[in-house]
Amino acid sequence: MSSIFKGSPYRRPNDLEAGSSRSAHSDDEDHESCADPFDITSTKNAPIDRLRRWRQAALVLNASRRFRYTLDLKKEEEKKQILRKIRAHAQAIRAAYLFKQAGEQVNGTTTPHPTPGSDFAFGPEQLASVTRDHNFNALQEYGGVNGLAESLKTNLEKGIPGDDSDLLKRRNAFGSNTYPRKKGRSFWRFVWEACQDLTLMILVVAAVASLALGIKTEGPKEGWYDGGSIAFAVFLVIIVTAISDYRQSLQFQKLDEEKRNIHLEVVRGGRRVEISIYDIVVGDVVPLNIGDQVPADGILISGHSLAIDESSMTGESDIVQKDAKQPFLMSGCKVADGSGTMLVTGVGINTEWGLLMANLSEDTGEETPLQVRLNGVATFIGFVGLSVAFAVLVVLLVRYFTGHTEDSNGRQQFVAGKTSVGNAIDGAIKIVTVAVTIVVVAVPEGLPLAVTLTLAYSMKKMMADKALMTVVEAYAGGRKNDPPESRSELPDTLVSLLIEAIAVNANGSGGGDVEVSGSPTEKAILNWGIKLGMDFDAVRSGSSIVHVFPFNSEKKRGGVAIRLPDSKVHIHWKGAAEIVLAACTRYLDTNGEAVAMDEEKMAFFEKAIETMAAGSLRCVAIAYRSYESEKVPTNEEELAKWALPEDDLVLLAVVGIKDPCRPSVKKSVQLCQKAGVKVRMVTGDNLKTARAIALECGILSSDAPESSLIEGKVFRSLSDSEREEVAEKISVMGRSSPNDKLLLVQALRRKGHVVAVTGDGTNDAPALHEADIGLAMGIQGTEVAKESSDIIILDDNFASVVKVVRWGRSVYANIQKFIQFQLTVNVAALVINVVAAVSSGDVPLNAVQLLWVNLIMDTLGALALATEPPTDHLMHRPPVGRREPLITNIMWRNLLIQAIYQVTVLLVLNFDGKKILHLEHESKEHANRVKNTLIFNAFVLCQIFNEFNARKPDEVNIFRGLSKNYLFIGIVAITIILQAIIVEFLGKFAKTEKLSWQLWLVSIGIGFISWPLAILGKFIPVPETPVSRVFSRMLYRRRNQSKDLHICIY
Repeated sequence: MSSIFKGSPYRRPNDLEAGSSRSAHSDDEDHESCADPFDITSTKNAPIDRLRRWRQAALVLNASRRFRYTLDLKKEEEKKQILRKIRAHAQAIRAAYLFKQAGEQVNGTTTPHPTPGSDFAFGPEQLASVTRDHNFNALQEYGGVNGLAESLKTNLEKGIPGDDSDLLKRRNAFGSNTYPRKKGRSFWRFVWEACQDLTLMILVVAAVASLALGIKTEGPKEGWYDGGSIAFAVFLVIIVTAISDYRQSLQFQKLDEEKRNIHLEVVRGGRRVEISIYDIVVGDVVPLNIGDQVPADGILISGHSLAIDESSMTGESDIVQKDAKQPFLMSGCKVADGSGTMLVTGVGINTEWGLLMANLSEDTGEETPLQVRLNGVATFIGFVGLSVAFAVLVVLLVRYFTGHTEDSNGRQQFVAGKTSVGNAIDGAIKIVTVAVTIVVVAVPEGLPLAVTLTLAYSMKKMMADKALMTVVEAYAGGRKNDPPESRSELPDTLVSLLIEAIAVNANGSGGGDVEVSGSPTEKAILNWGIKLGMDFDAVRSGSSIVHVFPFNSEKKRGGVAIRLPDSKVHIHWKGAAEIVLAACTRYLDTNGEAVAMDEEKMAFFEKAIETMAAGSLRCVAIAYRSYESEKVPTNEEELAKWALPEDDLVLLAVVGIKDPCRPSVKKSVQLCQKAGVKVRMVTGDNLKTARAIALECGILSSDAPESSLIEGKVFRSLSDSEREEVAEKISVMGRSSPNDKLLLVQALRRKGHVVAVTGDGTNDAPALHEADIGLAMGIQGTEVAKESSDIIILDDNFASVVKVVRWGRSVYANIQKFIQFQLTVNVAALVINVVAAVSSGDVPLNAVQLLWVNLIMDTLGALALATEPPTDHLMHRPPVGRREPLITNIMWRNLLIQAIYQVTVLLVLNFDGKKILHLEHESKEHANRVKNTLIFNAFVLCQIFNEFNARKPDEVNIFRGLSKNYLFIGIVAITIILQAIIVEFLGKFAKTEKLSWQLWLVSIGIGFISWPLAILGKFIPVPETPVSRVFSRMLYRRRNQSKDLHICIY
């Protein structure tokens, strides 16, 4: 069963990301999307070439740092090249072996037999020559899979002994299933990358030049302060950035390690045991089922319709059928269909997969939609910052060289023909330093850092919480069997056939405690069989399997043909109750006799299925038939293509299985609905069972209309336009096929909805891949499903989906908080410096001070605001539309109020500060330094107070939940302490003066006013239409008017 839920009431018919196929659009929509080579219709699987075009087209000053938390396009290209080389290498080796074998056959020679070693007859290289190179002739020479198993001391039925000494011998002889990992980037590598920031490099050059000139003019004792302070500030920014980046790298390495650590079952000592993929050894017998990843190189022991997707290794998209003639299995490939068992012959670096993984560098993942949007915002802000910095540079240089600037004593700084070259260069360097520092502040490198910090903070491990499914009702012998495990009233013939059917038509092994690798449904039926007296191993060993039809989601049933010791052939079927029942012509009665299925009895069983389904039970029918032994194909090729007879069946039993609805599910569904997320259930169960489960879970209300329920076959028969209309009304879809889920996802996305899909099976993979967000189950989910998903739910609990929604909204909200905070700082700092530079030729905030502000804003600000935990308030908001702007009207209101206030107050201080602070009688130099120190101190304290405002952009109470966020409190406290140290003790470095306690109170008062101002601002209403959309529409209309005018002229 899979669940589909969607959000966003903001529907856009012309939504490119939703893949809209409409041709008629409104004017306002038309201009928003036009097909071009830069268009990325879906960020989830964005083409590399289009991402590269965006990188090349964007005006980015520091591309390496801007895109350090996004997909590394260079590494992606390197990965593809390595993959091509390894494939070519493997194909060359195979060709060489084929050539050698052809020569040996011509010369009459044969493959030499291996020389027995101390423990095993084979060495790892000899095994590699058989498996990795697909050397079928060598395999035959060694006695086929049986000969290999004997040489590897493996029992093909019971596996290896599996004790510690045996495992140690095998690891020593053949290696472990690990590969040498490329070491993660060291801390110094991150330091080096941080140093490559172009703006910081310019500042370092400026610092060195300033240092040299200062020492030359003022001597070593006093002359090093200017250059040294800038150099130290740059060093601090580099170290803090490197530490932050390094910590995030370690977090994601750990997450990647958990993702790679797949758990699977192997047969050891005659029992199935679950182990880590890293613990597999050569000689292990591994069962393979649809959706599994082949964990190592190996040889097929037996298989039934086994099909392998080898595209990850060969690059070919064709599905390869595996049988006795093509028995070679490659590590890393996926089981596309069927089932089988394999003998492990190569592990770790002795496999192509191991060789590939050892050569690949760490993966940085796909670009997320949020990262794509943030890069756009960061590029725009960076462009504005560059423009402002360039304007400041030009203005200051012109003013300086035309003699319109004065030093602290009121003397003209530059006099043509009189000022020395050294002093002129020193003055120019200081101007360049200020301009470059403005760029450092303006370029928001903290944006990608904020995303990473938020994601890292939101990664929480959840404990497994398994639910047990049980058979609660059973109909056998033509009547209800109560209790279902009672065999006292059932004839021996019926019990014997039931036990045979349950044992042979299942993926299970073991004695009293059956360990099942299949679904919970299968586990429930096996447990029921044990209660009926089934000896699993005895029944399985008493017959031989002739052919298997693995459970198929399309046909909703699975079958097996077995040959008994007396050469009789029985064909057993198990599957959806009404489908298997329809194929039955007889049933076994209370005497164990096969009786014709008349209309009355058919109606009885149909009524039983309806009753159980209405009680939210999953109904499964078990049936069999005898088959003439001589009609069974004897040729292997014919047997592989043989379709198991599925008519004229004899019904053995119909069982109702209870899949208990966890108590948390109903509450989780209600929370989703309150949050504007509509939950839909798509299941293979019949519609009555699906309806009952949906009512129990709260997906359906008791008065839900019939139009909210639909069967898969009805949905798939509709046209595309009809599906789009119906899709929005559907709450439950029963008897669905994998393609139905995919069609529903596509229909919803075409209507402009953001769609998330949960699932666990291989058949869910297409829908998981197509959805905006795919959530796979971590316990029951197959590897194919997990690979197609974006998020893995570790505990298989729908309640965790609500946590995903909460954390997803929290990530988005935290990013918005940080953007509001950063933009306020940007606007205020840029306006203050630009106005001061243009009007007086001097700036109140110098390079060192701006670097400190940058540190507060980029790293400490990101850390404080990105780690806000999710709140219930987030779940009462409507979903954010796919095209909704990142900077909302509320954010614009908040940041403009704060920025205007800060700019106004600080510019007043800049121009009239001496008079206001009664500094007219002080020396000009001292008065300027006190005034500028107060501006700097008040500016930083404004940002600290504004950090509290940014926590709750749309709430009056900005202190809610503050006591639980220790990190935020700690960062604010550290920032205040460091600010006090800079002002009071680092005056020579930061060009500050010690402030009196009265001026400290003034600074705090200026900062404090931002709180009541923010509260008052939240009562100012904002329009619902985003500002960006208003401007885009105005621009579009103006363009249209110019076009109309152009036509009139002609």
